[in-house]
Amino acid sequence: MANIGALPQKHMEKCMSSMQTGTQMVKLRGGSKGLVRFFYLDEHKSCIRWRPSRKNEKAKISIDSIREVCEGKQSEIFQRYSDGSFDPNCCFSIYYGEHMESLDLVSGTGEEARTWITGLKYLLAGISDEDSLAKRQRTRDQWLKQTFTEADKNGDGCLSISEVLQLLHKLNVNLPRQKVKQMFKEADTDDNQGTLGFEEFCSFYKMMSTRRDLYLLMLTYSNHKDHMDTDDLKRFLETEQKMTSVSKEHCLEIVSKFEPCPENQTLGVLGIDGFTNYMRSPAGDIFNPEHYEVNQDMTQPLSNYFIASSHNTYLMGDQLMSQSRVDMYAWVLQAGCRCVEVDCWDGQDGEPIVHHGYTLTSKILFKDVIETINKYAFIKTQYPVILSIENHCSVPQQKKMAQYLTEVFGDKLDVSSIPTDPSGLLPSPEDLKGKILVKGKKLPANIDENAEEGDVSDEDSADEMEDDCKLMNGDTSMNRKQAENVAKKKLDNLMKESKIRDREDPDSFTIAGLPPTGKHDKSPLKGKAEDSTDTGDEANVGGNKRVSKSFMGSFSKRKKKTSKLRKSSSFEDTDTDQESSSGASKAPVHHSRKKKTMKLSRALSDLVYTKSVGMPDFEAQVGSCSWQVSSMSETKAHQLMQQKPVQFIRFNQRQLSRIYPSPYRVDSSNFNPQPFWNAGCHLVALNYQSEGRVLQLNRAKFYCNGNCGYIQKPACMCEGSFNPMAEDPLPGRLKKQLILKVISGQQLPKPKDSMLGDRGEIIDPFVEVEIIGLPVDCCKEQTRVVDDNGFNPMWEETLVFTLHMPEIALIRFLVWDHDPIGQDFIGQRTLAFNSMIPGYRHVYLEGMEEASIFVHVAVNDITSKVRTVSGIKGLFHRNPKQSSLDSHAAALLKRKTTFGAHLLRRTASAPTKGQPKVKRGFPEISIDTKDCSSEGASEERESEEGPLVHHNGDSTSAKSWGHGTNGQLHPDDSKVQN
Repeated sequence: MANIGALPQKHMEKCMSSMQTGTQMVKLRGGSKGLVRFFYLDEHKSCIRWRPSRKNEKAKISIDSIREVCEGKQSEIFQRYSDGSFDPNCCFSIYYGEHMESLDLVSGTGEEARTWITGLKYLLAGISDEDSLAKRQRTRDQWLKQTFTEADKNGDGCLSISEVLQLLHKLNVNLPRQKVKQMFKEADTDDNQGTLGFEEFCSFYKMMSTRRDLYLLMLTYSNHKDHMDTDDLKRFLETEQKMTSVSKEHCLEIVSKFEPCPENQTLGVLGIDGFTNYMRSPAGDIFNPEHYEVNQDMTQPLSNYFIASSHNTYLMGDQLMSQSRVDMYAWVLQAGCRCVEVDCWDGQDGEPIVHHGYTLTSKILFKDVIETINKYAFIKTQYPVILSIENHCSVPQQKKMAQYLTEVFGDKLDVSSIPTDPSGLLPSPEDLKGKILVKGKKLPANIDENAEEGDVSDEDSADEMEDDCKLMNGDTSMNRKQAENVAKKKLDNLMKESKIRDREDPDSFTIAGLPPTGKHDKSPLKGKAEDSTDTGDEANVGGNKRVSKSFMGSFSKRKKKTSKLRKSSSFEDTDTDQESSSGASKAPVHHSRKKKTMKLSRALSDLVYTKSVGMPDFEAQVGSCSWQVSSMSETKAHQLMQQKPVQFIRFNQRQLSRIYPSPYRVDSSNFNPQPFWNAGCHLVALNYQSEGRVLQLNRAKFYCNGNCGYIQKPACMCEGSFNPMAEDPLPGRLKKQLILKVISGQQLPKPKDSMLGDRGEIIDPFVEVEIIGLPVDCCKEQTRVVDDNGFNPMWEETLVFTLHMPEIALIRFLVWDHDPIGQDFIGQRTLAFNSMIPGYRHVYLEGMEEASIFVHVAVNDITSKVRTVSGIKGLFHRNPKQSSLDSHAAALLKRKTTFGAHLLRRTASAPTKGQPKVKRGFPEISIDTKDCSSEGASEERESEEGPLVHHNGDSTSAKSWGHGTNGQLHPDDSKVQN
């Protein structure tokens, strides 16, 4: 295929025209005949559509969601069809979405296939070259065009008043009919009276979406003028957005870029439309734009970094029956993952294969996996890739593996820096750029150097797989069909239970966090469990021991004593992995399994960079073992963390550790990674195919350093003594206080699984903010509910949080629809605490085109106990809610929270207890200074000792956020602004 950029524009226009005209093609599906469908590119070039389809308008794939276009019969679906079924020149696959789903198509001629492949690659190249502002603008334009097209029910190219009213209901707008008619009339300016064309619709939409909050903000800084001149804009950027050295030229650039009115452009001023455009651009996003690039020191030893890691990378779905695909390696590597897993087994004809042993997962060739890794390893980032090889092959096939690794990777395979002295420090990510490192078993140093093979300890995650989870365990009495039936029953039961839990609360782990006996643990940490345990997809398995013993019983033939209720805390995973039986407390965890051995080829051993070992023995390992990687399941790691947190941190200072999911997570659910990050574990391996809360946390974690796959650990985790479980883990160090004003929402959609879809009721939204970090920092708070308004709800509430260690914390914004029954989750955005920037910011919900919430962020350094902040100046305030765990833990210790009470609390539409409505003034609102505790602590008053806030008189400017010239952002957490 020719270079897309080199093709003449005329040729590309012809491709686009042909795609928009449409082509009849065969859409392949697994295990059935293909479907003949008519595919076409929509008029806005924003998505591929097809007909006929039962999905109607939803039968589409947006161009933005396409990850890759592959020519020929490369996908797993094509492999199911016999050779000769289709002409390879007519075949192509489109990979799209978070889960890398494939649309596999067969055209009538090779020329048609080439037209689509070329056209799609051209569109993708254009998207990848866009800057963030252009992308935001294009997305908004496409959204408006798509909204207009979908609202035009009769297809006449314009909207009647009844079509507009239907559209407003879909958009969650609750305006009086008379007001809508008035705006409709004002926008209807052409000769075709009574309808709105697209340009008129844009005018109507602009009228409707003028922001009261931004208008008030603009008036405040413009001295009540209807525009901001460069002096006003400079003052706003420096005072509120914490930018320094803002020049007049920079302000004029903003006017030139964002102001739509020619008169204002000439005068060099910013009107409300220009100000709105600026605030909704990437410049007004909550995410620090510098974090889109690598911004951390990458020259320290590997043991000083968290590394993005994948578990059973090849699997598309569950651990028992799903497809294995080489495409998964391409996807996770391009998603920023730097440690991928390869499970190797003997295959036919002497060719090693990759699949999940003892199960019905499909098999792929080891050679294909290595070639895919070689192709995609360094497309997005140059930092090293670690191959976690689980070797179950015979010595002859191990030699074949070594041959492929050497031949395919060539100079990328790093063997030169493998040390003769294993006590030395590991190299840095910077030193290892462009290199592939093999993690696996290694022959001991004392073996005869002429020996071609030797015995090594056989310790890895596949060997941890319990016999109960194996479907094909050498049992010849069970044929494949019987094994499939067993697997389906296990998975069906698990999925049913997880769906029930998801309906109860799809983004909360509260049910699993409740004790089975109704008795509360007396641990201080226990009090935080209901409000802050991890959520979402880990709930698929978490809590099964209590909620569904019958299901887990079907897994285990052996009777096991019920584990004693473990301490539960706000970061804790309540995994049901039955490795942790009650016997675990009677003996050291590292003696729980009898060691097995296997034969290892010298050829493969010599390629191993970091040696795989099993559970660490803290007492035995006195010397440094930097070049070893200790692998352990989430349950065993959790035991170590509970029993010896300080030793675990110290262990992770000198060598790498890898944590993988419990073998009982057969549905490929994920555990909460945060407690293991808290313990300094480097390689927390997750199931990348299972989208949900855990992967959202993982993305947020690694996005803060350009999504390069490496994040620098906090200094206290790299040297010295540190206990992440302590109530005051860093005594003597200043804490951070986050003052978060949740002001408004914009274009919040109806819940995805709403029974009536767009015809359902207008939503009643509220916002929940959660801090995820050290146990002492974990908590969540919420705003009141706004009734009947998803288009532009106003909350105007302040939430206050205290953090002991913000460097490792994540902040999660969730939007809910107030509905005690059914699925009410609307959307979320999660980011690293240190990736937030101060000032007035938009938080765009992940995966949604226009939906956002508008907030004000301020971070202060504080000492001593924290009580409710009072008298904060600003435009948008109700009484602040204190979310400090200092009060939260004390209150929760003295009360029992039932699930019913939690449900009522989460969905109560009345303002929070202790938060009376206050009048909103202009331009400033004085706040009642009396102590107003959050409902979580309403039964306990805060300490009378107030916070010592370090700032220069303005509570919003306490954190030092340095800026370069023209407003370039340089956050500096180590200093306090003077």
